[in-house]
Amino acid sequence: MKGLCILGSTGSVGQNCLRVVSSLPGRFRVAALSAGKNLDALARQILEFGPTLAVVASAECIEPLRLRVNSLGHRQPLRIVSGIEGQKEAVSLPEVDFVVSASHGVTGLEATYEAIRAGKQVGLASKEVLVVAGELVTRAARERGVQILPIDSEHSAIHQCLRCGLSGEVRRIILTASGGPFLKTSQKALASVTPEQALKHPTWRMGGRITVDSATLMNKGLEVIEAHWLFALPSSQISILIHPESIVHSMIEFVDGSVMAQLSVADMRIPIQYALTYPERLAVNGNSLGLDLLATRRLSFQEPDTRRFPCLALGREALQKGGAMPCALNAADEVAVEAFLSGALRFSDIPRVIEKVMAFTPSVELNSLENVLECDQEARQRARALVAGLGSKLRTTGGTV
Repeated sequence: MKGLCILGSTGSVGQNCLRVVSSLPGRFRVAALSAGKNLDALARQILEFGPTLAVVASAECIEPLRLRVNSLGHRQPLRIVSGIEGQKEAVSLPEVDFVVSASHGVTGLEATYEAIRAGKQVGLASKEVLVVAGELVTRAARERGVQILPIDSEHSAIHQCLRCGLSGEVRRIILTASGGPFLKTSQKALASVTPEQALKHPTWRMGGRITVDSATLMNKGLEVIEAHWLFALPSSQISILIHPESIVHSMIEFVDGSVMAQLSVADMRIPIQYALTYPERLAVNGNSLGLDLLATRRLSFQEPDTRRFPCLALGREALQKGGAMPCALNAADEVAVEAFLSGALRFSDIPRVIEKVMAFTPSVELNSLENVLECDQEARQRARALVAGLGSKLRTTGGTV
């Protein structure tokens, strides 16, 4: 029975991971759960799955969680710890074989790195881990003989397609993108879109930041960087195609012209189960995840418009410049998206903030996790200062800047 530690258990990926665990009785034991401040959801998960260790965001959350767990009638042994040190303890438990890294942003970076150094297999849903520290993380994985299994639907699709050929036979990989809610919105109209509109993704149900990233196409910029580290390919061999139906999750074009594609319904349980059970491929309980090819009707593809969606080009630029640039890109994007969702920044200003932060970021290598975290904080400070300036102009002009 495989022992699991789930970082980000109350988020979308974490919840779907636990749904997969429930659907495969006898396969997994949940040894540790880590969440932020959603204590009600975490308490229910503890009651159902019985981990021996739970991690919360801060020490102030420990006693409130304990009270919730006790009120639900939980009587099994349970240790509750907090913060990054608590996450590190969770991933290092002897009974943990597989760590699902699904924490928000960079909050799970240190624990994921620690899990790899401890020789644990990792299922990676948090793309920020490889975006900000790809060289450090992949080097550690090689040294420890740890395979990083992608949980993102696009990178999982590439991983599955690679089973059809050798890496040296790949001409390019093709990541697909739904195009988000503004695929047909004019560039002028993008300036006035609201957070409510940006959060209405046509296909997936995800957290706030990743949904907005899908609307700006920054998610594809980040995925290009992630794909570079996962599959050891340069940016020139990583293509993006808009695919509104979200049925083809990604493709590989081989050197002989053959193209392999992975198709499925848009449900995160499929890539999660693939990662958890790899190298096996198990049947899924029920028929809800089956793809009805007759109902599919059409599969359409188009090139992304980087003029209307400049974040995709910024992602490629960060990868090409390397060093601290991807880390700065990610930090600036997170700050800008948070500002947009709070009403302090226009949608069209998100790439402006990112571009300016990148312009102020020195081209230096990040040779340690400490360097990565310092770069992350410096980029966030620059981004907040830029947001404050743009927000001030927005208020002064009544939103017409």
